[in-house]
Amino acid sequence: MHSRKSSNCGPEAPAVCSECEARHGGVCASLSVVQLIELNRISTKRQISAGGEVIGQGEQIASYSNIVKGVVKLSKMMADGRQQIVGLQFAPDFMGRPFLKESSLTAEAATDAEICAFPRAIIDRLVTDLPDFEHKLHEQSLKELDEAREWMLTLGRKTAQEKVASFLYLIATHIDPLQKFSKNFDLPLSRADIADFLGLTIETVSRQMTKLRKDGVIIIENNRHVIVPDGRKLKEAAGAD
Repeated sequence: MHSRKSSNCGPEAPAVCSECEARHGGVCASLSVVQLIELNRISTKRQISAGGEVIGQGEQIASYSNIVKGVVKLSKMMADGRQQIVGLQFAPDFMGRPFLKESSLTAEAATDAEICAFPRAIIDRLVTDLPDFEHKLHEQSLKELDEAREWMLTLGRKTAQEKVASFLYLIATHIDPLQKFSKNFDLPLSRADIADFLGLTIETVSRQMTKLRKDGVIIIENNRHVIVPDGRKLKEAAGAD
């Protein structure tokens, strides 16, 4: 992948990086143009179909990656085979834990996705050598921690309707990195996965979706496409601050 030259003959970021949201809002925002060019030379773009595995629980970690497009679901499996979806990641999230040799969970494309993968050793070195890069990763980790605590509240204290509305609000505020709130989106998870994620039954999820539709909070088309006429109503239904 070639980088472009600026009018003063200095290097510019590779075209693929300039068009990537991770360059502007993700960890790559902390890198200089020269560092981006070097990283781009060893990066690999991967197209992953919905249902495709990025990495399995217990696998050795050979690379980390930025999500360029799509949604990735994270799950953990217990010794007896029971599985739980524990999180979702969206563009431009960084996937992986530096210095961890073995994946503690399974990452699977919930939708058709595109990722930009980097060798683990290179990223581990950048974390050690570049404080700004380390700071960006730290920021994302703290953001994920805050969101995990918020989700604990959702699962532990909210009603079934608030849980379903909270899930829809999560998707609306994360599905498109270029928008703070998307009024139109396709559900990235099946009803069964939504139920798993929320600790509800499939029937309860369907009933609450229907109730939100009847209350005018959402419009559902083709069983998968969601329209949110008024973001404030959805936020209120979710019991969000």
